[in-house]
Amino acid sequence: MAKDKGILYVMSTVVDGLIKVGKTGSDSFEQRMYNLEHNGYCNVTGLKRKFAIEVDDYSNKEDLFKKLFQRSRVADTELYSLDINQVIQLLSSFEGKKIYPQDESKEDIFEQATDAAESSSLPDGMYTLEGNVKGPKGKETVKATLKVSNGELTLLKGSILSTTAHIGTKGYAIARDMAQKNGNILVEDVICNSVSMAAAIVCGSNQNGWDRWKDSKGNTINIYRSSSDGN
Repeated sequence: MAKDKGILYVMSTVVDGLIKVGKTGSDSFEQRMYNLEHNGYCNVTGLKRKFAIEVDDYSNKEDLFKKLFQRSRVADTELYSLDINQVIQLLSSFEGKKIYPQDESKEDIFEQATDAAESSSLPDGMYTLEGNVKGPKGKETVKATLKVSNGELTLLKGSILSTTAHIGTKGYAIARDMAQKNGNILVEDVICNSVSMAAAIVCGSNQNGWDRWKDSKGNTINIYRSSSDGN
């Protein structure tokens, strides 16, 4: 007997902290995404696809998700007040074929979601990244400040970035390209979803942000990651 195969997906919304989690048939994913992204859902607009995976027994898996997160569910809808990175972690751990995004592996997506979830628990404060990176004419100095407030990470304007960038992670590369710069000086703040994204924007290449950013005492922020993991 053929298994019930279909797609589970998660989308962000215009409302911060409110996400949509749902299911659709394997042959109707693009049409479903188009309708939701253009028309919204339950009077909520600004929906954007973030992750989707094709799995067996998708109806049962969605029902299980609803039961597990019933307290975070908005009435009788598919809207939830949840950390989207934790949901992406959960969905990407399922056995199945990743449907979206197409150009990144499940492992990479899981790692990025984990990084973002852990980054949001950093203590409020200012963090710095300063050092040398490889530039087109040899070594060049980068110097940046990251502000953390209530789980939001902001790369502050005035930060000195690398002059060139070759970032492997697509989302990080797009954030770097969209950042407003005057030469290699950041002229507008940039909201980042993780410390590694912020470090990549500054250094122009994929970085482990936990090893690059330092607190006011000169400690790498890995000390906060370890304590949150209970190690």
